[in-house]
Amino acid sequence: MRRVGGNETIPVDVRVVTATNRDLEAMMKAGQFREDLFYRLNVIPIVLPPLRERSSDIPALVHRFLEKANATHGTGVAEIDPGVLDLLVRHPWPGNIRQLESVVERAVLLCEGSVVKPSDLPIEIRLQTAPAARPYGFEIPPEGIDIEELERQLIVQAMERSGWVIAKAARFLGLTYRTLQYRLEKFGIKKPA
Repeated sequence: MRRVGGNETIPVDVRVVTATNRDLEAMMKAGQFREDLFYRLNVIPIVLPPLRERSSDIPALVHRFLEKANATHGTGVAEIDPGVLDLLVRHPWPGNIRQLESVVERAVLLCEGSVVKPSDLPIEIRLQTAPAARPYGFEIPPEGIDIEELERQLIVQAMERSGWVIAKAARFLGLTYRTLQYRLEKFGIKKPA
């Protein structure tokens, strides 16, 4: 690199790690993100699904955040009540891991004993209910349906609606990026020329 106003070249050895919650590929195609920068940054993409799509990770994260909060605040909270874990696993976590960490830290600070109980959680998490079933507005015809063909049609429709952006289509379908990528390959679905 060369400093602004400098004359000598200084060797550097760096790696750049970037993160975003935006669909940069779609932004690039829409002219809202520089193409050359996209390809420089997109060397090894790592797609990390939102926490709500990987609820099996929540118990391990909760225990890690419990240890961290104890170390930071000098508290001695040793356990998480199973009912707390159940509530945390069922929560949709719109704020992802940062929100989960904040909730665990708050619970540790409010906990009066050595076990985090549901009463130590924010009220919106304690009072959550299971999401209501969504009516899809169709019935199975008397002759039956081909589930794989129905799945293929839904995937094609989601891909068309998303402008053939896999991450966006996956959100429409409630799937992870990798799951949708697998199904696109399985059905041989490709963007029309």
